[in-house]
Amino acid sequence: MSEASILLLSAIAAVFLLAGFVKGVIGLGLPTVAMGLLGAIMAPAQAAALLIIPSFVTNVWQLVAGPRMWPLLRRLWLMMLGVCAGTWAGAGWLTGEGAGRATVGLGIALVVYALVSLAAVRLHVPARAEPWLSPVVGAATGLITAATGVFVIPAVPYLQALDLDKEALVQALGLSFTVSTVALAAGLARDGAFAAPLAGTSLLALVPALAGMLAGQYLRLRVQPVTFRRWFLLGLLALGAYLTLRPWL
Repeated sequence: MSEASILLLSAIAAVFLLAGFVKGVIGLGLPTVAMGLLGAIMAPAQAAALLIIPSFVTNVWQLVAGPRMWPLLRRLWLMMLGVCAGTWAGAGWLTGEGAGRATVGLGIALVVYALVSLAAVRLHVPARAEPWLSPVVGAATGLITAATGVFVIPAVPYLQALDLDKEALVQALGLSFTVSTVALAAGLARDGAFAAPLAGTSLLALVPALAGMLAGQYLRLRVQPVTFRRWFLLGLLALGAYLTLRPWL
């Protein structure tokens, strides 16, 4: 193995260790951190392919860790269908000629997510609006997932606006991220971007991701998550701005 390959694998391991740590502390952020950092050193489609297995396993873990999975699935199934449809419709954006624009799109998505979260905008979705708004939000999330590999916008603000209690919100995020990961994997596989070599590396990346997640969960009991979350979002804002402006730097 060449020195360059060793350095690349070390960088991938470090990224997933950090991304898993962030997820362990605040319950989300693994795909956002991983795509943001990996997007600076490799093509977006490659970064998204590496994300698949660590994201799937950690999100399933988050989804099944509580008692509300089936009620949430009955409530959010239209949103999940929208995620699948949107991701499938946008499949190929990460692997086609627009891959460079996908990196800029990722940067914009990170900036928007960080600004919305830092502003602590409190939205509320009335129950009567859920039947038509859920599939719209799901489809928009799927399209952004297909273009950037990040599935937090607009899914996370929407789920927060449903006024779920803390544990239900954590599980709802796990459900949304799990479905988004599977839909993204299907789209990448259709375009040949999730082939055996990258799948093997993605499996290896699961180890540092789980280690980071366990460390983050341990630390979550000993630090103020609000403080950590604020600095995390400021870091995402800076990273997103860099990815957005990189073509002109």
